[in-house]
Amino acid sequence: MVLTPVQLDVLSGMIPPMSGAFPAEEPGGGSAHSCDVAPSVLAALEDEGLVEHGVVTRRGLDALEPYRVDNAVILAAGMSTRFVPLSYETPKGLLEVCGEILVERQIRQLRSAGVDDITVVVGYMADRFRYLAERFDVRIVENPDYRTRNNNSSLWCVRETLGNTYVCSSDNYFAGNPFRRFVAGAYYASEYVAGRTEEWCLDLSPDDSIEGVTVGGGDAWVMLGHVFFDRTFSETFVRILEQEYEEPSTAGKLWEQIYAEHLPELHMRAKKYEPGFIHEFDSLDDLELFDPEFINHVDSPILDHIESVLGCRRTDIHDCWPLSEGLTNLSFHFCAAGEEYVYRHPGVGTESMIDRASETAALVLARRLGLDDTFIHEDPAEGWKLSRYIPRARSLDPENPIELRRAMELCRKLHDSGAVLERSFDFFEESLRYEELLTQHNSEEVPGFRTLRAKIDRIKAHTVADAFPVCLNHNDFFPLNILVDEDQELTLIDWEYAGMSDVTNDLATFTVCAQLRDETAEQALRHYHGRAPTFEERRHFWAYVALAGWCWYVWALAKEAQGDDVGDWLEVYRAFAEDNVDRVLGWYEQSATRPAGIFAVRVLEGV
Repeated sequence: MVLTPVQLDVLSGMIPPMSGAFPAEEPGGGSAHSCDVAPSVLAALEDEGLVEHGVVTRRGLDALEPYRVDNAVILAAGMSTRFVPLSYETPKGLLEVCGEILVERQIRQLRSAGVDDITVVVGYMADRFRYLAERFDVRIVENPDYRTRNNNSSLWCVRETLGNTYVCSSDNYFAGNPFRRFVAGAYYASEYVAGRTEEWCLDLSPDDSIEGVTVGGGDAWVMLGHVFFDRTFSETFVRILEQEYEEPSTAGKLWEQIYAEHLPELHMRAKKYEPGFIHEFDSLDDLELFDPEFINHVDSPILDHIESVLGCRRTDIHDCWPLSEGLTNLSFHFCAAGEEYVYRHPGVGTESMIDRASETAALVLARRLGLDDTFIHEDPAEGWKLSRYIPRARSLDPENPIELRRAMELCRKLHDSGAVLERSFDFFEESLRYEELLTQHNSEEVPGFRTLRAKIDRIKAHTVADAFPVCLNHNDFFPLNILVDEDQELTLIDWEYAGMSDVTNDLATFTVCAQLRDETAEQALRHYHGRAPTFEERRHFWAYVALAGWCWYVWALAKEAQGDDVGDWLEVYRAFAEDNVDRVLGWYEQSATRPAGIFAVRVLEGV
C-alpha cells in the first residue's frame, strides 16, 4: 500500500508521541492528531481500514513500517566563516540560543520524534562536540577533509549509513519539532521568500516535486533547513557521489549542488513550512534579531577585547563580516559607535612562529613613521590586534608601473628611516626554526629537500661575504599588505615579521610573494635604487630571492605539518628557490661569469 505524504503525517501523528521535552508537532506548530486533520483525509484512511475509532489499526502500523525513519545525520564539520567573530571561538552549532544549545535542541527534537540513531559529523573544533556522545548517546564521526572539501565530504563519511535518513545542519533552530518517525518520500524543507533572495530557489511542479534549482531569485520557495532522504534517494545519491567524489571539481561543491546537477535521477519534493518556523543565522546581526539577549550572554573573549579597548558595549558591535583570510591569521570587519574597524585573530600555531611582543613594537614604530596609521592596539601575549578599517581600499597592483614604483619608494622610505628594532630577521635563520617545527611534527622527508638545502647553505655563505648593510625591514612586504585608499595613499600593514635584516629582504619578499616575472623584478630593483643597479647588487638581490623562496617554502611545509592548507603557495615558494639557486651559485662561484640572457643585455645597456 502506498501512502501519500498527507496520509502518512496523519497516521504518524495519531500514534502517541515519544516522551521528551517536545510534543509531536505539525509544521507550523499544530499537532497531527485526528481531531486536527481534514475530515476527508481521515475518512479515506478509515476506508482503507487503517483507522478505527480514531486509533491506528495493526494494518495501519504495518503500512507505516516501510516509511520508518532509520536514523539522522547532523552536519557539524564546517567552519561557519560568515559567522564572525563567534565562529573563531565556538562552532556555530554549539551556540546557546534562547537558552538551548542549537545542536542539543535538534538531538532532543529527533529523540522526541522517535529517531534514536543519530550521528554527528564533526571537523572544525571537533573536540568541542565529543561530550555529545556521552550526554546524548550519539555517534561522533570525524570528517578529516572539512578544510579542503565542502559538505559533500561529510556525507561521504557516513554514506554507508544513509537510508531513510534525516540530514540536518547543527546550527538550525526550529520553532517547533519538524521531525517524524515515519516519512513518505524524500523532501527538502522549504519556506517562501517574498522579494529578492540569494537563497537556493525552487521550481516546483503542482505536487511540489522539485523540478529546478537556481541560486538567487525572488518570490520563491527556497531550500531552508533539514532534509529527508528516503532509501531510493540515498541509494542513488551515494552511487552518484562515489562516481564523482574523486573529480577535482567535486571538492568545492555542496552536496545540494551535486543533487541539483542530477535532478532527473533524484526525486525530491519541497516540504513547505510557514515563515518563521525554520531559522538559519547567517550573521551575528541575524541572531541578535532573533534572540536580543544572546549578545549579552554569549561567552566571547573577542567581544570582551573589543569592549575593553574601544570602551563600547557589546550591543554597539555590528556589521561583522570576514575579510580575506591570510595564511597566518583570521581577520574580520566590524562597526562600533559609527566607526569601522578590523579585528585580527591569531591563527593556530602562530605562537610558535611569531614574536608578538616584537610585532607590537614594530606597529608602534610604523605608526610613528607614518607608514601605518591604522594600528590601535595589540595584545603582545595573545596576539589579537585592533586596527582602523580603510573603506574602499584595495591591494597594490604590482603590474601597474606607477604603483610598482611607488611601492619601491615606500620600501626605500622604511629602509632609510634609521629606525631600529631589537628583533633581527634572517631568512636562513628563520628557515632553521621552521625546520625544527617540521621535526617536531615527525614529517616525512620531502623529496629533494636536502639537496636544495645544501645549495641554499652555499648561497647564504656568499651573501654573508657580500657584507651588505642591515636596516629595518617589513619582511612581509608584498602587494596584499600594501593598501591603496581612495586618495591613492599607501598604507603598509601586517608587521608580524618586521626586524633588522639585510637591506635586500623586502625586495626579495616582494618578488616572490607577488610572483614577479624577471623583467618586472629588475624594474622594481631599479626603482628602489633610483638608478641601474650594479652587477654585485643584482647578484645579491637574486641570491635573496632564492633565500626568501626557501624560507617561505619551509614555513609552508611547517604550516601544512600543523594541519593548515597553504594551497598553491607551497609550490610558488619552492619554485622561486629552486629556479634561482643554480644560476645564483654560478654567478658567485665562477668569478668570470656575469648574468646571462636578459641580465647581460640589461647590464650592458645600463638598464
